[in-house]
Formats: sequence, structure tokens, C-alpha cells
Amino acid sequence: MDITKIIPLNENQQMIRDTIREFAETKIRPHVMEWDEEQIFPIDLMHELGELGFLGILVPEELGGAGLGYIEYTIVVEEIARIDPSVALSVAAHNGLCTNHINVFGSDELKKKYIPDLATGKKIGAWGLTEPASGSDAGGMQTTAAKVGDYYILNGTKTFITHGKSGETSVIMAITDKEKGKKGISAFVVEKGTEGFSVGKKENKLGMRASETTQLIFENCKIPASNLIGREGEGFTQAMKILEGGRISIAALSCGLTVGCLESSVTYSKERKQFNKSLSEFQAIQFKLADMATELHAARLLTYDAARIKDEGGDISFPASMAKLYSSEIATKASNEAVQIFGGYGFVKDYPVEKFYRDVKLLTIGEGTSEVQRIVIARHLLRD
Repeated sequence: MDITKIIPLNENQQMIRDTIREFAETKIRPHVMEWDEEQIFPIDLMHELGELGFLGILVPEELGGAGLGYIEYTIVVEEIARIDPSVALSVAAHNGLCTNHINVFGSDELKKKYIPDLATGKKIGAWGLTEPASGSDAGGMQTTAAKVGDYYILNGTKTFITHGKSGETSVIMAITDKEKGKKGISAFVVEKGTEGFSVGKKENKLGMRASETTQLIFENCKIPASNLIGREGEGFTQAMKILEGGRISIAALSCGLTVGCLESSVTYSKERKQFNKSLSEFQAIQFKLADMATELHAARLLTYDAARIKDEGGDISFPASMAKLYSSEIATKASNEAVQIFGGYGFVKDYPVEKFYRDVKLLTIGEGTSEVQRIVIARHLLRD
């Protein structure tokens, strides 16, 4: 499935697509099952992606980034997800969460200090919002940051943190004023190796197993006051804005996974013989493929439209939620249908659809569950 048949790309965007597609085919595809089976986070691959400019897609060139927009970002995430959604997840988390948070809301000093190494892949980034007792209810976090002189003292635990172990630069949300609720949450840059900052349990996950996920623990972790991002109390609002952009990347990831399911299903249906006919000759199979392709087309239109609005500086809360909701839900359906088309072979690890089936479930959960997206969409519709 060629994205140019759906979304017109300029010459530079086509070059980016061709470059990342070749990279994914040659550098990622041969290792997909090895990384998945052994839960290997391919950090060397991430460094290579950084050298190519794919870890600083949204970062200005003067800070070492590619100086591109969300359309290009969407292209990159989709193309990688077509081969390995877990690598695409790491690329999305690094670009869209940690790096983007500092890039959008950080002071000039913080940007100059941290962005160049993140944008070029010299350092990997992590982003900490979720806690053991607060997932969708991000405002219910318990991690605190107390101001003591020229420092903040962090205490608490974050969970489900992508790159928690390998990340050298983390953006962490913590409560600086309990009395103000969500308006008392602030954001900080925390460096790996800071005293009192340690890595907890690495999760043994159903899918996305090549994307590292761990707990982060803060025990009287002392960080400079200058590492505050923006002002005290702005952290929650910042995080919600960052998650809006992150929903575009999860929508793109969902589209890429759906492409992988569709391409694998089309190929297999032509090759597999039953009752002296290829599976592709059976109408039941044809209808599954037709639905996959149609829903993919619709998901892409939603996703690239949200990316366009973001690039134009518009409000993406509504379109990003619709893109993320629809794309993740149809990806879930596509992976289920792909396994059904493959039959018994879809249940074994020799074929890619087994992994797509496991990877896809995170997409209806991460960056806001499908239920949260429906709440956001409904609120927009019911505004006075």
C-alpha cells in the first residue's frame, strides 16, 4: 500500500518515505523476531536513526534536529510500524514525548543543554507521567517535588515508562503544590545517574517487547531548580498538550501496523491453496481484505489531516482524538482478521501477523485509552 495514493507528498516527503522504508526493510525486518523473543531494545539502531535525523524530526535545525513537521513525523512512524510496531513506538516516544516536551516548553537554556543530544540520538529520552495508582487519571499522581533552596527534591514512582532503563534524559511530572490539584503539577528534566533516581522493574509485556518499559523510582532525588520546565503548576497542561501530539503518532503507528497486516494477508491469500483454489478467490477472504483497505484509507485520512492541522498551528484536540481512536480500533480489527485469514499459521511465530496481533492492543490504551478519546470527542461535540 503506497501512501502517495492517498496523501499527496512533495518531493522531500517522498524522499523521507523512501529512506525510512529502505532502512526499515534492511535494518529492522531481519531482526524483528529476535528482538521480540529476547525483549531486546535495539539501542544501536536508535543511534543510527538519530544519525539519519529521525530522532529529532520536530526539532529546529539550529538545535541539531531535522526541522520537519508532523506530516513527515507521521510518515516515519507509519513506515517503521509497517515492519515492527515496537520500534515505531520507541521512535514515537523519543520524538513526541521527551524531546518534544523540552523543545516546546523548555527554556532556551534547557533546550541548548538537552535537545542536541536527544535530536541526534546520542542520548535516548524518557517521559514520566503514569504512576501505579494513576493511569487515565493523570491528575491523581502522587510523585512530589519539594523546593529546597536552589533544588527540588523528588519522591515517588512512575510506571510503564518507555526507555526507563536506557533513557539518559527524562521529563518527569510531579506535584509541587498539593492544594492546587492539577494546577499544582510541574514538569522537570531529570538526568540518568542523579542521586536518588533509580530504575525499577522492567515489564514483561504481551507485545511491543522490543520497546523497553520500566518503572522509575525517586527517593529524595535532588535536581537543580533550573531543570523546572516552564513555571510551577504548568506541568499538567504541558503534558496534555504533548499527549495531543502523541495521539497523532499512535494513529500513525496504527496505520502502519494495519498496512503490515493487509500486505501480509494479501500475499498469503494469493499463495495459500485450499480446495484447489487460492484463498484470495474466496469471497469471504476478499471481503476481509476489502474492509481492511477501506478502513485503512479512512484512518490515514484522519491521521494526516490531524498532522496537517498541527503543522498549521491549529487546535488538534478534536481531530487527534478522532484519528487516534479510529486508527487504533481498526488496527485491532485488522490484526484479528489477518490472523483469521492465516488460520492456524496466524497463531504461530513464523508469520508476522502473530506479532501484529500482540502488538496492536497497546494502541487502544497508550496516549489515552479509546474510552478517554471518546470522552474528549464528546466534550467537543457538546460544548455550548
